[in-house]
Amino acid sequence: MTHTTQRPAAPERPLSPLAKPAVRLALFAGVGIVALGVRAAMLHWKSLDYQLFLSQWYATLDHGGFHALKDPGFADYNVPYLYLLAALTHLPMSSLTGIKAVSIAFDLLMGFFVFRTVALRYPRRDAWQPFAATLLVLLLPSVVSNSGWWSQADSIYTSFVVGAVYFVLTRRPWWACTMIGFALAFKLQTVFVFPFLLVMLLTRRLLWRSLLAIPAVYLVLDIPAFMIGADPVKLLTVYTRQADSYQQLTLNAPSLYQFIKTPLDPHHAETVRSAAILGTGALVCALIALAVFSRTGRRALRSGAAHPTLTQNQVVLTALASAITLPFLLPSMHDRYFYIADVLSVVAAFYVPRRLWFVPALVQVSSFCAYLTFLRIKTVETMWDYQWSPLVWKLLSASMGVAALVVLVVTVLEFRRRPEEPVSLSTVPSPRDSHLTAH
Repeated sequence: MTHTTQRPAAPERPLSPLAKPAVRLALFAGVGIVALGVRAAMLHWKSLDYQLFLSQWYATLDHGGFHALKDPGFADYNVPYLYLLAALTHLPMSSLTGIKAVSIAFDLLMGFFVFRTVALRYPRRDAWQPFAATLLVLLLPSVVSNSGWWSQADSIYTSFVVGAVYFVLTRRPWWACTMIGFALAFKLQTVFVFPFLLVMLLTRRLLWRSLLAIPAVYLVLDIPAFMIGADPVKLLTVYTRQADSYQQLTLNAPSLYQFIKTPLDPHHAETVRSAAILGTGALVCALIALAVFSRTGRRALRSGAAHPTLTQNQVVLTALASAITLPFLLPSMHDRYFYIADVLSVVAAFYVPRRLWFVPALVQVSSFCAYLTFLRIKTVETMWDYQWSPLVWKLLSASMGVAALVVLVVTVLEFRRRPEEPVSLSTVPSPRDSHLTAH
């Protein structure tokens, strides 16, 4: 008779008071109050962008109402953002407060998705990490100043991008692509995560047919403007017109082009731009191929969508690598184009804390210092009085470059891990397999 000895299960650590719903609700409220309080102190500040652009767009909509969108050429943003401004004209608040309130509301939505994404990594009910990540993101200098000080709206599309990452992790491809559709409808800079989407598609984390949600959402959001008589060609080509607006190699962005002097000859400058775009495309294609044909990538291709093989680490790292590499390598980038990387660098640091704990600091120093050259401007005449020296710009760009390189190296190493090797994170089960997950 054979006796089998079973090792006694390790006692589960008791939950801390943080698991209590009342305590968690109080923490949520505390995070929100702190975030709103910091921004409230900035509501009176009128940035140059507000004075020259946003207030003028608001005045046009206030005078012409929603029908002013019949010709949306008065603004260089897509119409979904203008819908929000049009709605503001009916509320009893100043244009400055209203414009900032819209961006701040999406700050909070972004914080919500950050919380949910980090909670996948730390699923215990008493985990403090999701709260810490949310508070840290909402208090990042670049995030606070973007909405509260500058009146910018980068949190709108970024909140949807973070939402897309969350839905990829939870294997809801249609929701993920819907989020990308919303993000793209608000800002062209959503394209910075397109390499991430391609990797998720090729490794069957996303379904090809779910891509239909992206143009569907974009077109549906154009319908109200189209119905009042807006030119559909102008609605669909708003981003192509934006792409031709700037010819400089960099516009206060801490990118590779702070090390490259713009040629005086416009023909030579265009040659440099074209070569830079082609070079960036080639590098991104090589990195995508490396991910897809890595050990885990090949396994994903063989296994199919019903058997997830990519880990949470690989998904989050791919999103961050995409969001930081493209604006660093592409020409004609602006100071605010690292906003997605600002946020995702914090999320990734909570996923891979031992290897990426310092990356958010490198990204934030570069990103926020790039903001400062513009935030201090009060008039157009003093625009060039507040510029960093070439040496400082090179240091800021070097900081962002080091962050990008570290992220790429960690991402490549994560994809080269043998599928059978233990990883720091397990894959997220498909919703159809949720009954297999212990609660």
